[in-house]
Amino acid sequence: MKCTPPSLSRVAVVGQGYVGLPAARAAVEAGHTVVGYDIDVAKIEALRSGVSPIDDLTDGDVSGLLGTGRYLPTRDARDLAGFDVALVTVPTPLREDRPDLTAVLAAAGDLAAHLRPGCLVVLESTVAPGTTDGEFREALERNAAGITVEDGDLLVGFSPERIDPGNATWHFGNTPKLVSGVNSASRRATESFYSGICDTVVACPSAATAEMAKLLENTYRHVNIALVNELSRHAHALHVSIWDVLDAAASKPYGYQRFNPGPGVGGHCLPVDPAYLSDRIERTLGRRFDFVDLAMRVNADQPRYVYQRIVEQLNDGRMAVNGAHVLVLGLAYKPNSGDTRETPTTGLIEQLVRGGAAVSVADPLVRDLPVRLAREFPGVKPVAPGDIVAAAARADLCVLVTDHDAFDYPAISAAATRLLDTRNRFAPAPHVSTL
Repeated sequence: MKCTPPSLSRVAVVGQGYVGLPAARAAVEAGHTVVGYDIDVAKIEALRSGVSPIDDLTDGDVSGLLGTGRYLPTRDARDLAGFDVALVTVPTPLREDRPDLTAVLAAAGDLAAHLRPGCLVVLESTVAPGTTDGEFREALERNAAGITVEDGDLLVGFSPERIDPGNATWHFGNTPKLVSGVNSASRRATESFYSGICDTVVACPSAATAEMAKLLENTYRHVNIALVNELSRHAHALHVSIWDVLDAAASKPYGYQRFNPGPGVGGHCLPVDPAYLSDRIERTLGRRFDFVDLAMRVNADQPRYVYQRIVEQLNDGRMAVNGAHVLVLGLAYKPNSGDTRETPTTGLIEQLVRGGAAVSVADPLVRDLPVRLAREFPGVKPVAPGDIVAAAARADLCVLVTDHDAFDYPAISAAATRLLDTRNRFAPAPHVSTL
């Protein structure tokens, strides 16, 4: 039987985090009935109570989804039964610096038990070229009781997520959506579905094209950030302000795009995606992607460099890091977001603790800051939003890692004895150092 999903479908979204929950909302708003599946017990309980587990959707947004009667958050895989379209939006992290497809393949196994002729399964998780038509398709067919792509009964697509947490301008609905499939029928079905929930759909000739395009997008950013991170070190050693250099270069109206240095890279994409591309090239072609490998080393080393700069600034004041009180401003990996996935701040905190510093952390956007610190860094003190300026006054040195708009920069600067600004957010002052 060769068929395509109906225009209004029962949609299963596997993963209800930063990617899956916005996708679920878009599908509900388009009129579909959505099952939001996740194995995280706390997340599902929160969703059922109308509480959003992510920053990009409010509690009111979640309550609105529940109020339609067409959104079911669940951790029971049996609720996946009867789906017409399934979206897989689970994490694809690294394990021992290698791609980890455990969650993707587990999702495929959960869905395979409920496949029926005409089903469309779309992978949104970031993967290496060849994964959708390789490991993912094989995991679906292996457990699908004879339903296969070759027979025309199963449609398998790839549409890489492009979620930028905290971005109020570009979101799931208006960010151009790449769509592809393991064959032409799968591509057409994937394009048809996303055309109903996204403003702009861009069809790719193959799943591998879309897979590599997604990796290129973030690898491009990664290597350019590595360039300015390393250049900032040399500029500092040469007594040249990297920020003045960047301002001057940005005056060129063509052939240049600005990237800024910082404490490292974080999030669900930037530290991970280049490794997926490099690993596939090395394993498949037997050669290294030297340019990307170097960029990954530079960015991974940036927290150590920031720590070194803290030591130098303390030493200039005849202080050692051992016993110094250091206030870290920002735990999230990016400004104006509470997302802490792969944040470079953890690497910096680890080195400060190892060096003997008394560390406190302030981040008004991280909801569970005390819990996170107690679990990962016993002894590191959380600072309440209303106590940040006072904490800055108590500290021997403050280091700005994440430049949230919520920080009162003039007040913090006035209170602080020493400041290391990795984001160039504070006004110039004798006690303020920048990268």
